[in-house]
Amino acid sequence: MEAGRNFGETIDLNGDLGEGFGNWRAGDDAAMLAVVSSANIACGFHAGDPHIMRRTVEECLKRNVAVGAHPGLPDRLGFGRREMAVSPQETEDFVLYQTGALLAITAASGGRLAHVKPHGALYHMAARRPDIAAAVARAVYRLDPGLMLFAPPRSELERAGLDLGLRVVVEGFADRGYMSNGELAPRGTPGAEIDGEDEALRQALALAGRGTVRTVEGGEISLRAETICVHGDRPQSAKLAASLRRGLEAAGFRIASPASVGS
Repeated sequence: MEAGRNFGETIDLNGDLGEGFGNWRAGDDAAMLAVVSSANIACGFHAGDPHIMRRTVEECLKRNVAVGAHPGLPDRLGFGRREMAVSPQETEDFVLYQTGALLAITAASGGRLAHVKPHGALYHMAARRPDIAAAVARAVYRLDPGLMLFAPPRSELERAGLDLGLRVVVEGFADRGYMSNGELAPRGTPGAEIDGEDEALRQALALAGRGTVRTVEGGEISLRAETICVHGDRPQSAKLAASLRRGLEAAGFRIASPASVGS
């Protein structure tokens, strides 16, 4: 059995949800919500709209899934996965605007927002750039210092959150390949996306247990994770997430959100 690193033998399983718009939908949110312990809900820029946001929050609360905000860049056509020339102030405003909306919807639905996880290109920009990382962390802190910040381990975003006194939850990905520098391999490159259930489970167990991950170059690096992400926008996402949960539980992990475990 792989031993957990930060929550004893507890690991969070998070999924990106609410990534539709109007009548268009991406992924099977209902099936994902039966599996994950935390949800990162699109807040309207890369995907999502007020009605989808509300419905997704309500379903999270019914299923006792922790509600998180997933703010991205204003690039719906690119699904928020293309980097943009944005200033730190623009970044802070974007995160305040989107997260504030979901915070209000969650409160009006009788719940409490638990965490913030930047989406797509914003996530990667904040991981590398201290100015963007500081802007994201500042927005989260200004909204509610009690919010958790999901961030890549050893990233500028993790450092910025810790500098402000936020509770930072470091994240690993079961369905994405890693490079030797600890960053995710760019989409479209060999090994960047992991579709096989067995391979995804091996990676999740290594990240949650040993605190290591195999790289697309063939080596192994140290990388710890307190929460494991499964993207929700792919056709087999819910099936992969269910397989991961079964495998993690079989290895002795309890699946629970950081919000339920506490500091």
